[in-house]
Amino acid sequence: PIGLPLTLQIVFLLISLAIEGFSDRRLVIKDVPGIMEQFFSYHVESKNLNPVIVRRCFKIYIEQFDPEKIYLLQTEVDPYLLMSDGEAMAVADRMKVGDFSDFIALNDLLISSIYRSHTFDDEIMHKILLEIRPRVPSLESQYAQNDEELFLRQESRAFKFYSFHAKKMDLISQEKKMKVFSLMQKKINRLESPYLLMNEKGEPFSKEQKEHLYALRILKSFAKSLDAHTAFFSEEEALEMRMTLEKQFEGLGVVLSEGVDGIVIAEVIEGSPAHKSGKVQANDILVEIDGISLNDMSFEEVLRLLKEKNGHTLGVERDSYHNRDSEKKKFFRVFLAKAPIVVEGDRVQYSYERYDGGIIATIIMNAFYENDEGANSEQDIKRTIAKLRTFGPIRGLILDLRENSGGFLSQAVKVASLFISSGVVVISKYSKGEPHYLRSLDPKTYYDGPLILLTSKLSASAAEIVAQALQDYGAALIVGDKTTFGKGSIQFQTVTNDRAEHYYKITVGRYYTVSGKSTQIDGVIADIVVPTIFAPFNIGERYLEYPLSADRLPQAYNDPLADVDGATKRWFQKNYLPFQQKKITNWHKMLSELKKRSQVRIAANREFQKLLRIQEKMQAKLTDKETYLEYIKEFSSNDMQQKEAVNILKDMIDLHSQTVTIAPPLLRMFLYPMLIQASTL
Repeated sequence: PIGLPLTLQIVFLLISLAIEGFSDRRLVIKDVPGIMEQFFSYHVESKNLNPVIVRRCFKIYIEQFDPEKIYLLQTEVDPYLLMSDGEAMAVADRMKVGDFSDFIALNDLLISSIYRSHTFDDEIMHKILLEIRPRVPSLESQYAQNDEELFLRQESRAFKFYSFHAKKMDLISQEKKMKVFSLMQKKINRLESPYLLMNEKGEPFSKEQKEHLYALRILKSFAKSLDAHTAFFSEEEALEMRMTLEKQFEGLGVVLSEGVDGIVIAEVIEGSPAHKSGKVQANDILVEIDGISLNDMSFEEVLRLLKEKNGHTLGVERDSYHNRDSEKKKFFRVFLAKAPIVVEGDRVQYSYERYDGGIIATIIMNAFYENDEGANSEQDIKRTIAKLRTFGPIRGLILDLRENSGGFLSQAVKVASLFISSGVVVISKYSKGEPHYLRSLDPKTYYDGPLILLTSKLSASAAEIVAQALQDYGAALIVGDKTTFGKGSIQFQTVTNDRAEHYYKITVGRYYTVSGKSTQIDGVIADIVVPTIFAPFNIGERYLEYPLSADRLPQAYNDPLADVDGATKRWFQKNYLPFQQKKITNWHKMLSELKKRSQVRIAANREFQKLLRIQEKMQAKLTDKETYLEYIKEFSSNDMQQKEAVNILKDMIDLHSQTVTIAPPLLRMFLYPMLIQASTL
């Protein structure tokens, strides 16, 4: 499978823990050198520890702890970030023999910075309760120069947290202010406690737990230092990623969050036991489990309790989150048993509108997924197209990949194959350098009419494979942001392996489409630019740390069959080569006219022009991100990009019908003399 480049946007059994978890597969320090060697053997580029990798490891280790730069001073991090080649090589030599004392010393520094931050708590709480607005801290892209700057940054973080909840709840009383401050302290404690080597109750970890955490953090920083998409996962993170790839898990179907009033049911997953009960809903407060009050329980304890058995009786309060009159709170209990849950919301969705005696259809694909129960992207699209055909002939089709961040490579190949006949879809090249060809072997196409792929800067990985492949063959036009995300690398992962000893994904190769192009860095270039709401943001591979470089391979429209031989090659020569997809030129020939028509419509669309103007202000830094996000909420129900894609599709249908109508008489005019001559011969 191809790794997901963006932050995972998913729901788990309850909610993902924000701390590293412990599993039965506890790590020990002596495991680390062997796992590193395994990574080097797989990785497409990096093959050994060197000063560059060592410095990256320390940088990432520090940033995992202090991403906001609110704990550590510049003078404290400089010895790690500005390490000379000689110093870094000495660290590498120690790491190779299992000596990670440099990381243990760094962790001691992190612990001391946490205790230093605690000396600020009383003064920060006092200012918050009095609602004294803090001074603006210094440039936060750099580490603080002194303790005073650290205090200002801690104070600023606390005030932002307080302001958000005060606005949300219309807080007035000191008691409620204290509740917000208490919630903030709980969340901070959840992040700090693992670094202090203790649980949420302040109880010290065992020696085995400490060693597991040290090893996990070292491996996380090491893996991320190799490239932008290689990663080592805790068990909780692996479970989340697995659910994203497979679209299924087992659980109760409630997503929990910790709010000012307690443990809140933030979401009820459609089709889950909680949803089917009809009794639980979002914003309910969870107050007990199996008769046990949650008053004195930490969030982690609640999650662990819910994982212990296959069913639980939940005690729930309703309306307490918004209702200030405690007498109107409704309390009830509901028993929920764990069950397999298939996440339907992120699978294929469709819509259509009637046009020219048929329909123009839109299929939304949020990921390329497959699981052991037979659910996968290819079959879902086939079923959806079959369903759409019951509403009338499909005159044109839009495949919406705007928020599709990838998934399984095999599914990308199968989905692309629905729209072309036999031929190369993807060429993969691994660390040894030999190319492998992934092909469509079915000479039939499932749909071969006017086709648009709607993309954005968030379209990545497997989505880019499909977009680039269909653009290469001319089977589709790409409409959307100027370019897609730009992830052209392949990851091997263990998160879907039930017998995996450790969970990780590692970049093992690059991929290219039939033209020999790689989407790495540059992404898929749109044929017709229709900016999405993501256009002003710096989103893409080029903005990530340590991305792979881009390159090219020779094109493979005429498949060389370089990776097959013997009887297999003879089968391909007979059953595959004669049916290879030829490059389609119809849509490219009309591209100039299609662009002109689209530009005229966009120029005349006041709403679209308003969006473009604020995007220009955002890019010129005349408008801040929050203002922009508030603005685009107005257009959440008015998908202008999708509407323009439909209009472009109508133009394609119109121009194509004109070509078909005009062609026969013209052909007769040119061919008639030749036919007479041929008959006399």
